[in-house]
Amino acid sequence: MNPEADKLWRAPRWALAVLLAVLGMLGPFSIDTYIPAFSGIARSIGATPAEMQQTLSAYLFGFAFMNLFHGALSDSFGRRPVVLWGLAVFTLASLGCALSQTIGQLVLFRALQGLSTGAGIVVSRAVIRDMFPPAEAQKVMSQVTIYFGIAPAIAPIVGGFLFVHLGWHAIFWFLVGVGVVLWVANFKLLPETLHKDHRQPFEVRHLMRGYWDLCSDPRFLLLALASGVPFNGMFLYVLAAPAFLGEHLALAPTQFFWFFILTIGGIMSGAWASGRMAGKVAPKRQIRDGFVIMLATSILNVAANALFTPHAAWALWPLAVFAFGWALMVPVVTLLVLDLHPDRRGMASSLQAVIGSTANGIVAGVVAPLVMHSTLALAATSLLMLGVGLVAWVWLHGRWPEIGRRVAGEAA
Repeated sequence: MNPEADKLWRAPRWALAVLLAVLGMLGPFSIDTYIPAFSGIARSIGATPAEMQQTLSAYLFGFAFMNLFHGALSDSFGRRPVVLWGLAVFTLASLGCALSQTIGQLVLFRALQGLSTGAGIVVSRAVIRDMFPPAEAQKVMSQVTIYFGIAPAIAPIVGGFLFVHLGWHAIFWFLVGVGVVLWVANFKLLPETLHKDHRQPFEVRHLMRGYWDLCSDPRFLLLALASGVPFNGMFLYVLAAPAFLGEHLALAPTQFFWFFILTIGGIMSGAWASGRMAGKVAPKRQIRDGFVIMLATSILNVAANALFTPHAAWALWPLAVFAFGWALMVPVVTLLVLDLHPDRRGMASSLQAVIGSTANGIVAGVVAPLVMHSTLALAATSLLMLGVGLVAWVWLHGRWPEIGRRVAGEAA
């Protein structure tokens, strides 16, 4: 934690949470905004559904790759420059998407978007831990998750409106405007939270040693898997939304927002509950409760899809409850990750995001196209994604039972 944190931000805590949440939500906003326009973009530029899916994969793999460096750069040069450069590149990439005339051009600029948007979510996590002690950090992380949840709820509504009334190019022109506004806001408001005494030398040998320290620590890897992979249990449905909502549930594009509202409502309420528990409930108990909720809901979802014909009246609710369980535990797991190696919080945040976004990219490019045409396959795959994270947490809990045992306010 920065010893001068109380001098860096004198406005209310929620205001900093909003600023950081907007940074973090840029990534999912950039994904969900153009999903309603998938078919229209494909028709306009002569792309196949598989080629359109690659615009998602390119974005996610670009996000995963550059996340290897966002945190390390912020540990060396500071949080603020990395955020501002990331926003600048995102704005230029969005301009390229808006001007694209072929699927190749769109894939290229989507990849460039992915390379840049990770700066927001990676650095925002490090900023929180720079500024607040454990219990307060969990509350702020939960607030960020609440605000963060707004983006996927409104993004498809905004994207659908722009697509219907102005065409698909307008979606990316809108993202250009978002990039400009965010750059100006962060230039004026975001403080440099990394204390000068905490900066790491930017040397290849030092960086490689840092990556080795983290990647060779099984506690870090297990925690990163526990937080990142279960997210795909619901992200799979976001990626498969055109097929799941349009084909299986027979919803019109204008009705897709129900899915996003319910799912994001689950995320926001889970994050709110997580913040209320901060400093009162041991982290490992909160993580256990989140996994129990997700596991019970996933099993029920598989059974329902195996026995009944999918219908919008019931098929969306399990996803909302799953989202609640995920949001209940993920702020706590994220803070445990950041505190394993306090001198490399930026790098830890980077590698955590790499593991999660790599899983996202595999699900987007390989898994989702294989299972999106069956609701039972979607439900079973969602359960499998949860299972990876659950096994990681159970393994960690059995081998290092002391991790997460103490209430956040009692931590050193």
